[in-house]
Amino acid sequence: DVQLQASGGGLVQAGGSLRLSCEASGFGFDDYALGWFRQAPGKEREGVACISRTNDFTHYAEPVKGRFTVSRDKSKKSVVYLQMNTLWLDDTAKYYCATGNFPRGCGNSWFDYDNWGQGTQVTVSS
Repeated sequence: DVQLQASGGGLVQAGGSLRLSCEASGFGFDDYALGWFRQAPGKEREGVACISRTNDFTHYAEPVKGRFTVSRDKSKKSVVYLQMNTLWLDDTAKYYCATGNFPRGCGNSWFDYDNWGQGTQVTVSS
């Protein structure tokens, strides 16, 4: 089994940047796509970005395109990052990472993912 831990959240001013990390322990992390999701109070969980298990495909939700980048650490194969630039107030949420069993590619639908980390809070202030 793979256990996931998201970290790197915090308080940042609008326009600022944060880098979230999703670190995996256990076996088989390379066999899975990795998705980033977020959930704000009173809102549904939404997909933010994902990266395929072969690292050759990424997908982003429209609100974050051009601002967020998902990547796997080449040296630390158990870590996936979400670089978040030009943060908006609407980016405030708890961010989660999860593994998905996609033979190819990845997707931003949360029900396609079945192994979730604890989440890390991102708060963007004006």
